[in-house]
Amino acid sequence: MWFKNLRIFQLTQDINLDAEFVEQQLAEFSFRPCGSQELSSTGWYSPFKQGDALTHSAAGFLWLNLRKQERLLPAAVVNTELQEKVEKIEAETGSPVGKKQQQEFKEEIINKLLPQAFLKHGDVQGFISIEEGLIVVDTSSDTKAELFLAMLRKALGSLPVVPLANRSISPDLTDWLANDNANEQFELLDEAELQHPGEQASIVKCKNQDLHAEEIQLHIEAGKEVQKIAVTWDESLSMLLQEDLAVKRLKFADTVKEQNDDIPKEEKLARMDADFVLMAGEINRLVLAMKSIFDFSRD
Repeated sequence: MWFKNLRIFQLTQDINLDAEFVEQQLAEFSFRPCGSQELSSTGWYSPFKQGDALTHSAAGFLWLNLRKQERLLPAAVVNTELQEKVEKIEAETGSPVGKKQQQEFKEEIINKLLPQAFLKHGDVQGFISIEEGLIVVDTSSDTKAELFLAMLRKALGSLPVVPLANRSISPDLTDWLANDNANEQFELLDEAELQHPGEQASIVKCKNQDLHAEEIQLHIEAGKEVQKIAVTWDESLSMLLQEDLAVKRLKFADTVKEQNDDIPKEEKLARMDADFVLMAGEINRLVLAMKSIFDFSRD
């Protein structure tokens, strides 16, 4: 349940985020398994992975979970069967099979194989910080984040939202590294990626490296800027922070996760609820700190 990646968005207008209202709106778009002739199916699913509730509200946060199920039908399997069919017909008739007819055969083969295809599903979790008007999605993929927002917009009818960062923070991160003046809440670790603006091939990736070493400073002096950097924040979280404010490889310190250890293991739902509140609260604090430090005030 603990989020590992963050895509952060800011609501630009007030909308109705009452838990009961959101639950009702999501119900129309709840997840249902793929039909026999469907390639995929997407919908809202219980954050607890059980029960009928599609949302969980606690401490001013609204927890959501989007599930997508897909049928695995490799193109190579379809193409092999199509090739065999075409070769058989051409051998019997002595005439080539045209592209239009091949496409029809391909669709027939897909329809025949789909019900037999394996199914896989994946979930994308997120939460809404109602007071701060933030939407945080646990994914490293822009595509999945946009799908999450699109499905939420479809359910609510409106979702005026923009990425929290309206500019690159690369100059800030580069300054942290070049002048050893990272914000006091952040500590630089031993991993970074630097790139020269406008030169996609000019990338330097550092791992298990003293970022204050002379060779790193030389790259900065040559015009390279920090695109990603590993940091800890407030002795609570560690992460790989990107220039677009996306967060990857988010980890919570043991001192944070152990705060709910007094809840008995058999009380799974109570523990999940407490962990969610704890996790969302820490992420919310992080986002508010980043808003203050990097100043994303909009025109």
